[in-house]
Amino acid sequence: MSSPVLEAIHKRRSIREYTDHPVENDLLHEIIRAGTWAPSGLNNQPWRFVIITDPQTRHRLAGQTHYGHIVKAAPALIAVYLDQAAIYNEVKDHQAVGACIENMLLATEALGLGAVWLGQILQNKNEVNAILGLAGEYDLMAVLAIGHPAHHDQQSQRKPLADVILKEI
Repeated sequence: MSSPVLEAIHKRRSIREYTDHPVENDLLHEIIRAGTWAPSGLNNQPWRFVIITDPQTRHRLAGQTHYGHIVKAAPALIAVYLDQAAIYNEVKDHQAVGACIENMLLATEALGLGAVWLGQILQNKNEVNAILGLAGEYDLMAVLAIGHPAHHDQQSQRKPLADVILKEI
C-alpha cells in the first residue's frame, strides 16, 4: 500500500540538528494550517500557537529545558498551547492538541523540513509563558523545533504489530 500520507508517516523522524538556513514564514504558517485540520470534539479547535524566530527569545527559552542546544540551533520554534477557555472536555481536548501536533510534524516532513516535539520544557511552562508574554489561560502542550535538516540519517524501529495488538475479535 502506498500513498503520500503513509509515506510521510513512515519516513518522519525526530530531527534535532539543522542548517543555519531560516525557515520561511509561509512554511511555518502552512505547518500551523495543517495542525488546525486535526479533529477536535465539537470542532472547538482548542489549539493556539506562538511562532518564535527571534534569536534572543530562542536563547531565553533554551534556558528552560535540558534540550536547550536544540532550541538554540533551530531557526524556528512553534509553541503549541491549549486554550483553557475553549475546553469542553479535558481529555478530548488534550487528545485533539496531540493530533494537531502530529499533523504539524507530518507537515514538516511533507515540506522537506525537520522537526522535533520537545516536551521536557513543560516542566517550566510558567516561565515559558512569562518569556512569551502569555497569560495563564494558555497551557503549554509542546514546543516544536523546526528547521532544514542537517542530515537524514536518523534511524528508528517499531515493535511488530503482534506485540501491540491485544486482540482481533
